[in-house]
Amino acid sequence: MQRAVEYRTGVLAPAEIVWEVVSDFAAWKDWNPVHPRMEGELRIGTPLRFDLVIGEESVTAIEAVVQDWVPYEQLHWRTKRLKGFVTAIRYLEIEKMSDIGSTFSNGELFMGPLVRFVSRDERRRLRAAFTRMGEAVKARAELLWSQRQNTPT
Repeated sequence: MQRAVEYRTGVLAPAEIVWEVVSDFAAWKDWNPVHPRMEGELRIGTPLRFDLVIGEESVTAIEAVVQDWVPYEQLHWRTKRLKGFVTAIRYLEIEKMSDIGSTFSNGELFMGPLVRFVSRDERRRLRAAFTRMGEAVKARAELLWSQRQNTPT
């Protein structure tokens, strides 16, 4: 059994700009309302350490492992929940739609024998958080793209 939570949005900026926003972990503190701290490197199997902020809840420190990443397309990381009986794959994915437009998706896929214990309320709160993060990625990428379009060469 699996459960998924996702938010997807169109971005008026090239996929390369969206990737720049997503892959610059040091700058997440400047724009990311859901993960204000992200530390680690983009290499399969390496640890990531980050903070998670969902709604009005207190900040939770999380350790994950890079599951997969493809430059300009995706970053996936894995965590274990409920004593390892649920695996969560958190994903950030970028799809190039044109030279000046892309789609950004971020979500989480839950798998394992106790996945039924990932409650509807928790999934609802995660969806709201992923919506905030998706809109923040969109705003940051569109701002960077706009600034670069208006910069004389």
